[in-house]
Amino acid sequence: MSGTVRAAGCVLWRRPPAPAVGVELCLVHRPRYDDWSFPKGKLKRGESLRAAAVREVLEETGHHCVPGAVLPMVRYVAHGRPKEVTYWSAEATTGSFTPNDEVDAVLWLSPTAARERLTQPRDREVLAAALRTFPEP
Repeated sequence: MSGTVRAAGCVLWRRPPAPAVGVELCLVHRPRYDDWSFPKGKLKRGESLRAAAVREVLEETGHHCVPGAVLPMVRYVAHGRPKEVTYWSAEATTGSFTPNDEVDAVLWLSPTAARERLTQPRDREVLAAALRTFPEP
């Protein structure tokens, strides 16, 4: 049995245009799995968790971001191997999405709509932790 797969990602958020209140969250659609999730991916050799999270956000969403609070680690089994994903709450800065082979769509949603759209229940737990880190409206 191979070792644990390490991955990192972000709950990417932005302040919506006025007069909206609160934040919008970015979810990515991965056609390979036909799921909606937060941007994340495996670490490259020698890469830190935080650097991997920022790189994955850029690769999957086209947005640069500023990581903030570290969120609770998620552990599960994927393809027969244990996997650990470390997430950050991260504010989107500049960028724009271009569909690619890995991610064919992104959605910016309210926290309530994002919770409903997420495919995996474990991602709803990450969302709940992230909501506690967002700035007050």
